[in-house]
Amino acid sequence: MNTLRYTSTLLLTLMLYVHNGMCHECTDLLLRSQTDLHSNQPQDDSTYRKHGFSFTPIPALSYNSDLGFQLGAILDMYWFGDGSTYPEYCHKLTAEACYFTKGSGIYYLFYDSKYLLPQLRVTASATYLPNTMMSFHGFNGYASPYRREENDGFYAIDRNLLRIMFDIQGKITGNLGWAAGIAFFNYDTGRIKVSKYRDDTTLYDLYRRYGIIYENESRGGNHIELRAGLVYDTRDHEPDPMHGIYADMIVYGSPDIIDQRGYNYMKMAVSFRHYVPLVQNRLTLAYRLCWQGTVAGSTPFYVQQNYTTLFLRQINSDILGGTISLRGILYNRIVGDGMAWTNVELRWRMFEFRLLGQEWYLTLNPFFDAGLTTDPFRMEEMKAVGNNMSIPISDREKIYSGQPENLHMSAGLGIKIVMNRNLVLSVEYGMPFDRRDGTNGLYLNINYIF
Repeated sequence: MNTLRYTSTLLLTLMLYVHNGMCHECTDLLLRSQTDLHSNQPQDDSTYRKHGFSFTPIPALSYNSDLGFQLGAILDMYWFGDGSTYPEYCHKLTAEACYFTKGSGIYYLFYDSKYLLPQLRVTASATYLPNTMMSFHGFNGYASPYRREENDGFYAIDRNLLRIMFDIQGKITGNLGWAAGIAFFNYDTGRIKVSKYRDDTTLYDLYRRYGIIYENESRGGNHIELRAGLVYDTRDHEPDPMHGIYADMIVYGSPDIIDQRGYNYMKMAVSFRHYVPLVQNRLTLAYRLCWQGTVAGSTPFYVQQNYTTLFLRQINSDILGGTISLRGILYNRIVGDGMAWTNVELRWRMFEFRLLGQEWYLTLNPFFDAGLTTDPFRMEEMKAVGNNMSIPISDREKIYSGQPENLHMSAGLGIKIVMNRNLVLSVEYGMPFDRRDGTNGLYLNINYIF
């Protein structure tokens, strides 16, 4: 999550400025995008600190291989106070509304602050994510065939997600902290409604027909999730760290108190991120190791691909495959009861500059991603279909490949334009090592993925 929030137009405009200068219209756009309500001109020395209120309204016009072209608007608002916390902000509020040409949308409101409550970090968000062509490639990675001859509708479902989250973090001692939160999820799922695929059989149809997706979960459901965990954080700067460690362990679960369909579950998510400076302030090796899975109870299929973390760097939270997990691999290609993945990248800050009263730098980041299912989800049901000779072979071949799970790997290159060490504009391109995972992916986002 993968979220596509800042414009290709803006990226190109900034690059053109650096190399060729800017037109009046582009200058006016960026000046309006960086209006400060307090005088905030940088000084010529190294003691410059941003203070006061800063907001960034930007038209959302971008492209992503998973979701298509994006049309909409984003507003990021920062309060830096007297500047003593810079480059860390005191309060941040983000609002976004956009539409993607492959049938999805984002309606998002987010708040983050370490200063609202004494000694506590508060994050809250409300998100509505409609998607008429949500990627659905089945369960258990390579056990589910990917057939390039199928049309786009075959690997799609209709899914609308309402997600409301509230989390608090506090310190235990030193760099060790605790976290607790509550979230509400409303999943509305079903067969795709796009008219051109009305008469086509989809993978979702086959999963329902043969009992791999159960009837009482096929239309989605409502869940309240409670979570608690531990956090260890020594990063020098959260949006763009150059050294330090971030590790968390979150236990979260949902009591079946709303729909009462028997889906009580407890899951765990563990992540370890390490930022190793190779050349001071210029080159950093960054890597992330993650695992999440069910430790008790029964989980409905539509919950399995949801990425759980305390601080979503992208709005969409779907894994594994795509912009927030395995770049270049098909969106939601790998779904299991347990999933592990890693991301490794070099971050080379090539050069710095000042523009329109802001601090900027350009970073290059080659990357390698890999992931797999560690615990299968309804594998016995898939095998039963694959081995049932009374089922047409054409259906069996679409549901179960008979192939063992293995690492899904990809590699690629990214470019970041960073403003004031808080706003990170990103372009990334990745390619999978195995054609069973697709062909490539291009992503225009904000933020590093970790």
